[in-house]
Amino acid sequence: MNKKLSIVVPCYNESKNLDRLVSAFRTAIGPRQDVELILVDNGSKDETPAVLNELLARPENAFARSVCVEVNQGYGYGILYGLKAGDGEFLAWTHADLQTPPEDVIRALDHIEQMPQPQLSLVRGNRKGRPFFDQFFTSAMGWVASAALSGSYFDVNAQPKVFHRSLMNHMEDAPYDFTLDLYLLYVAEKLKLDVQLVDVRFDLRTEGESKGGGTLAGKYRLCKRTFSQIWKLRKALKASPPQLAPAANPTDEAYEKRSAA
Repeated sequence: MNKKLSIVVPCYNESKNLDRLVSAFRTAIGPRQDVELILVDNGSKDETPAVLNELLARPENAFARSVCVEVNQGYGYGILYGLKAGDGEFLAWTHADLQTPPEDVIRALDHIEQMPQPQLSLVRGNRKGRPFFDQFFTSAMGWVASAALSGSYFDVNAQPKVFHRSLMNHMEDAPYDFTLDLYLLYVAEKLKLDVQLVDVRFDLRTEGESKGGGTLAGKYRLCKRTFSQIWKLRKALKASPPQLAPAANPTDEAYEKRSAA
């Protein structure tokens, strides 16, 4: 059966969280056979490969499969690697920490399919229930990014992101780190896609360690990388904006060439 949606989840040292993760997606996807889960072993150094092999061998987890990045090259690289492997008409990504419930990805798919032009649209999460300091930090970053890039870039790292696979034709220069989320929204803005928000619940991580801005040091690193990416994208404003290509499967040539570099 052709897939309607491919959900990519990057997993770096998530062995303790994988059982809960797969179980939660199994419940969210239910009997649907047109949704696949792609778990990216993003160069893990713990027991993630062994746990994935055991979980995905179970018949009840036939909706899921895994791809492996041998050496970790960044959060963004893992997501791009998984997106390239996806078969869905629509693509999505979210995190492995279950802070955004899997059922919100399915809600986002339902939302984008009801939009006037799904192929020219993007749906992203709008986090609710976050601690005050995290919300303040995110808002401040959003104001800076929006002012610098002349668009709306608030709660950039909220998950999920759901979009038509043709958008991958414009992701050849996507960054390999945590600024991938910002880059995706920048491309969507330049292509004048219809970007809409869906409210998502934001829970506490129960297993494993945060890989992004979960700590003060992580927030500093994320802030530094984000400002660097904002400056890079600001300079790109002087160039011609990307033109929307007809809906088609993305070519692998540019991605493979860049990955081999």
